[in-house]
Amino acid sequence: MNPLYFMSNKPLDLIALGRLCIDLNANEFNRPMEETMTFTKYVGGSPANIAIGLARLGQKSGFIGRIADDQMGRFIKSYLEKNQIDTSNVITDQSGSVTGLAFTEIKSPTECSILMYRDNVADLKLEPRDVSEEYIKHSKALLISGTALAKSPSREAVFVALDYARKHDVTIFFDLDYRPYTWNSPEETAVYYNLAAEKCDVIIGTREEFDFMECFAKNTDHDDHVTAQKWFDFHAKIVVIKHGKDGSIAYTKTGESFTGTIFPAKVLKTFGAGDSYAAGFIYGLLQGWDIPKAMEYGAAAASIVISSHSSSDSMPTVEQVEEYIAKCRNGEIATAQ
Repeated sequence: MNPLYFMSNKPLDLIALGRLCIDLNANEFNRPMEETMTFTKYVGGSPANIAIGLARLGQKSGFIGRIADDQMGRFIKSYLEKNQIDTSNVITDQSGSVTGLAFTEIKSPTECSILMYRDNVADLKLEPRDVSEEYIKHSKALLISGTALAKSPSREAVFVALDYARKHDVTIFFDLDYRPYTWNSPEETAVYYNLAAEKCDVIIGTREEFDFMECFAKNTDHDDHVTAQKWFDFHAKIVVIKHGKDGSIAYTKTGESFTGTIFPAKVLKTFGAGDSYAAGFIYGLLQGWDIPKAMEYGAAAASIVISSHSSSDSMPTVEQVEEYIAKCRNGEIATAQ
């Protein structure tokens, strides 16, 4: 079953809002960053990756955000346009801000880390006046992520977008995307994450991310059912809680729960898995598929991306996802590494 309804007469399938940055992924593997000498540049940021992922899957994606008035900002906008993402609401910030950078370290397939540079970044300069009600009105879905809630004025811009989406029956996806370095305290994180989640139809995050949201709650056992039920008392229809290599579980407001498929992968790095999962899962829901099939698509997309060097560049097409699923079922990709 699929409890979501999307208005078919809208020209855009999904608008993402928030972080546009640069990933600099290590070219030397199995070594610490101190010994890494070269990196390859990619567009990054969770909402950017998800928008790119959906565009690769044939969906009409748009973006609301700010980029720096520098070479990296121009690279980001050009890359989005090459991937057929509408950038009419991507604004070049003129305040002297810079593009956020994320350097990745790949010590092993399971031991990866990210070194972030997020001071005075353009994406957090997004203002409420940058958010067009008319633009959001013409989309089936809106995607927000937690990073955009970390600072003002981006924080207020998110809530303006949420209000417009609710007003015009736009389905809202919330990818929690918790990054501790952008927040002042656990209490601040919990307050704004909770206020945003109350307005959303689908909430996707790891068990650890949901735990950060519950610092005022009494869910000391970290019970998934308790977590999901809290949001069903508001607007949520689906809550997806991810458990890393153990897969994900989707809960619905009507009481069902579905355990996601786990696909094998020749893992190169761990980052990018959540964004590709979200893109595949949202794609399936937009097609009207039932939740288990959408989860399967998300899991397959994630396995493809963690087997690749980049996140955004490796977002798969429909043909690639379906080929991957077929190969796994035929035993051609049999062992997770």
